[in-house]
Amino acid sequence: MGGGSALSLVAAAVCLSLAVLAPAVSGDGATLESVPDLVKAMYIDIESFPCVRLLNLSGEIGCSNPGSEKIISPIVRLTKGSDQLVQPSTVLLPIDQMSNFFLRVSNDPEFLQKVSGVLIESNGANNNLQELSPDGKFPQDAFAPYSNHSHDWNPAGSGIMWNRYDFPVFLLSEESTRVLQKVSEKNKKTDNGYKANVAEFDLVMQTTKAQTHDSTSCLKERSCLPLGGHSVWASLPPIKNGSTEHPKPIILAITSQDSASFFRDRSIGSDSPISGLIALLTAVDALSHIHDLSNLKKQLVFAVFNGEAWGYLGSRKFLQELDKGADSVNGINSLMIDQVLEIGSVGKAVIEEYPSFYAHAAGNSSASKKILDALQSASESLGSDNVKVKQAASSNPGVPPSSLMSFIRKNMSTSGVVLEDFDSHFSNRFYHSYLDNPANVNSSSIAAAAALVARSLYILASADSVVDLMTLNTIKVNVSLVEELIGCLLTCKPGLSCGLVKSFISPSSSSCPSHYVGVFLDDPSGTQFPSYADDTSRFVWNFLADRTSTLAGNKSSCTGKCGDEGEVCVGAEVEGGGRCVVSTTR
Repeated sequence: MGGGSALSLVAAAVCLSLAVLAPAVSGDGATLESVPDLVKAMYIDIESFPCVRLLNLSGEIGCSNPGSEKIISPIVRLTKGSDQLVQPSTVLLPIDQMSNFFLRVSNDPEFLQKVSGVLIESNGANNNLQELSPDGKFPQDAFAPYSNHSHDWNPAGSGIMWNRYDFPVFLLSEESTRVLQKVSEKNKKTDNGYKANVAEFDLVMQTTKAQTHDSTSCLKERSCLPLGGHSVWASLPPIKNGSTEHPKPIILAITSQDSASFFRDRSIGSDSPISGLIALLTAVDALSHIHDLSNLKKQLVFAVFNGEAWGYLGSRKFLQELDKGADSVNGINSLMIDQVLEIGSVGKAVIEEYPSFYAHAAGNSSASKKILDALQSASESLGSDNVKVKQAASSNPGVPPSSLMSFIRKNMSTSGVVLEDFDSHFSNRFYHSYLDNPANVNSSSIAAAAALVARSLYILASADSVVDLMTLNTIKVNVSLVEELIGCLLTCKPGLSCGLVKSFISPSSSSCPSHYVGVFLDDPSGTQFPSYADDTSRFVWNFLADRTSTLAGNKSSCTGKCGDEGEVCVGAEVEGGGRCVVSTTR
């Protein structure tokens, strides 16, 4: 389903560049024989990642040049002991000063006038930063299905990513950080007031077209690009098309695949939400080895939503398409959904004697209680593995920020539970920060969550019948798969060039993974994923199609559509073609 409808945010800046301008030193024996030689002598290219301008219904957020002219200003490093600017400057800022600096800029107009641009130093290996979250203390509180919006789910939140800044801001790479620190030291030592080293920001951080300062107006003028992507859902086992059997009630397991950050291209989201995505994919893999799933009383359906970091675009679009009976959700409808289990942030469960997770229930319905009971039974069945689950505190105002909020807002009687690694406050102190990196999660925690989810789903799908304990005890997760998915989805090496991903798709990018939702292009024309979907969406589609499939009669290779209804082509991008399988994955 396309996450592009009911849009609330759009991107207004696309390309960018940054350079440091430093006069060439004469007398060093170098010969300048051409203009390119002169440019090379004068400029140092800087690797960096931008804060971009975004628009929502109420206005603008993010960063942009103040006008259409390039900016050139001296580089000055600010620390706690030197917090004044004597002239308009490009501020080189230690990462631990980031939140306080941007809060000051928003509240001190006189100081703001001296800020031409900001360069954020990367977090070094020896940095002892305890927390950094540019999101709010209650992320996306406008979508909460309850009235208490004052709860601090995210105590580390500063809210700075939701403000507007009329100057360019870049996050430096670690190598660029070292270069700029040396440059700022040279500037600091000059005693004649002239700063020899300056930063130049080209005409790249575009401002919006006149009178288009919100998403509605700029979409109408077609002067900006809508945020959105493609979500994926699949059923296990496949749903028979045109079946005359009465459809089974659905157990819907959901998670999200996109994150956010002050810097678009550094939206890694290791704990929030990719730990939950990895846990769900691993749970599906474990369940795929179980025979006779078709004999269970309820149907297992999995959904991975895209665009959740920006107004829950994916889950709201999914529910909208269910209402419309769209082709993208053919085979299921909202009345069939009996219970919803969401896998949230599960990468930081307290691991002392054993990992502990918290179940946040929606309401006090008997169906929600059955999910809690299933989680408890699954925990007990794991025996010596000691994976514990506790019910979240009753003093919480409701479920934490999650896709389940979309379901509850749509239908207040929704029976659902969100599984998290926290109770009343996020355990992730780097929520929606580029520092929510692989070091911020524990693979054992994710594997434990996957085991808990896989067994809970089997128990729930068995409904009121006696659970086959022998089968239940055979459901085991592949710990190596968890490690592999962490490497593929969260690290630069191997990243999306890993063997698992390349066995299904041909990645469009060799750069470090980023889980920014990106720009929405178009609705897919069929159940097969569109070629322009992002790498993560295409991988998730192929992985779920593979793990929830039965082999088709025709085993010939395919490069797109398969001949028979109900079949899809898995691995179509791989050299030599893919294979047709029977799978309900869209």
